[in-house]
Formats: sequence, C-alpha cells, structure tokens
Amino acid sequence: MKILVALKQVPARDSLLRIDASGRWLDESDLSFEINEPDAYALEAALQLKEQHGGEVVVLSAGPERAVSAIREALAKGADRAIHVEQENLGEFDTLSLAKLLAAAASSEKADLILTGLQSDDLGSGQTGVIMAELLGLPHATIIMAVEASGQGVRVKRELEAGWFQHVSMPLPAVLTIQSGINKLRYATLMGIKKAKTKEVRKLTAAELGVQPESSVSLLRIYQPKRVKQTQMLAGAPAEQAAQLVEKLKFEARVI
Repeated sequence: MKILVALKQVPARDSLLRIDASGRWLDESDLSFEINEPDAYALEAALQLKEQHGGEVVVLSAGPERAVSAIREALAKGADRAIHVEQENLGEFDTLSLAKLLAAAASSEKADLILTGLQSDDLGSGQTGVIMAELLGLPHATIIMAVEASGQGVRVKRELEAGWFQHVSMPLPAVLTIQSGINKLRYATLMGIKKAKTKEVRKLTAAELGVQPESSVSLLRIYQPKRVKQTQMLAGAPAEQAAQLVEKLKFEARVI
C-alpha cells in the first residue's frame, strides 16, 4: 500500500506571536516552526498502516525552504521519501489553488491512500483535503478517528456530533482527513534521524506543476483576541448550580 501524507509546517504552538507591520499576518522573523498537529497524526496513522500491511509512506509538503526541517522530521519518524513543492509565499495561494498544487504533485504518485490533517493550526479552513479529493476524483471521508485496511479498501471511524460515531467502508484509492488525538505520536529515534539525511526529497515548483497562485479571499487584518472578564452568579440548589455550570463549560466555554 502506498500512502501519501500531506504535511504543513506552521508556527509552533508555544511561540510568542506578534503581528507584522502590515497588520495582515504574523511577524515570522523570530518564530519557530513545527509540523501541523493534525498532519502529525495523519503521518502516524500512515506509519502504523505501513507497519501492519507493508508498503511505502510518501510525505508531500508545500512551503518555503524552511519546510525542509518538517519534512526531515517526518522522514526521521519513518516516512520513506518526500516531495517538497517549494513556494516561498504560500499566502498567495487560497485553499483552492493550494489544493490544486498538492493534487498536481500527488497525481503522478498514484497513491492508494492520501491522508491529510483535518485542518491547519494557523488558518484552520479544514477544506484542503476535501478539495484535493474532488480534484483527483477520489472518494473521501472527514474527521477520521481510526483507519484499518479491509480487503481491497479501508474501514474508517468518523466522529459525528454529540458523541456519535459513524463507521464507513471505502474503496481505494481514497482521501481521508485525520482528527488530532486518534493515536499516540512517536518520537524520531537517533537512527531514524541519521537515515533521514539519506532519504530522497524531490523538489518541485508551482511553475513545473502548471499551477498559478490565486487568491479569491483577502485577509484584511489580524489582531489579538480581546480578553474580557465576566462574572455570572448561578442560582438554585447546589445540584442545579452544578448542572448549569456543566452546561456553560460545554456549550459556552467549550472546555469539556
């Protein structure tokens, strides 16, 4: 089974974020970067499928030169080779044109399974994997919590609302968008890091793939969220107050 994993490099979650002079994006001069978390879980799902059934895991990433560090990390964890679509200003591509870029790079691989993260930690559109599937003419499923090979296809577990799940059997090839937390992420071993230095990283450009940057969406400005303190007094007996508190934590604060 050949599995292609689309992977994005994003600002590290513990970075101190500052807005640049234009007010339209982050100042990247002193940022550190890492693999997008949902994409890391997609990579782990691919590696586990490879360990169980054999095959090859190919990493696909579009981004500037610094994205090589994320690619090398994926190779160190066990991916076999990688494709890097070099694009310095990825912000020139909207979701559709980015999906076109990735789909063009993926089409020649003829992968049995394409995995992407559910969404990116920086923009969070949650659309790239789905649009890739449409462009490639492949069946797809989203918010995947588990993947297992089943005959000539795969059986997946999808997360629905209110604690419900859906189990779907799908033919291959297919595209899946993976939810964070479906498995335990592995660390790169010292031997894996050494081997990653010798693994193939194929370089491509948008021009070679015949994809032009397009953006139908204009980002006017970004800003720090306002912090507002508000006190609410809960009335009623202790049991009623507890029920109200749980409801607010679930549906207003969204922390449980």
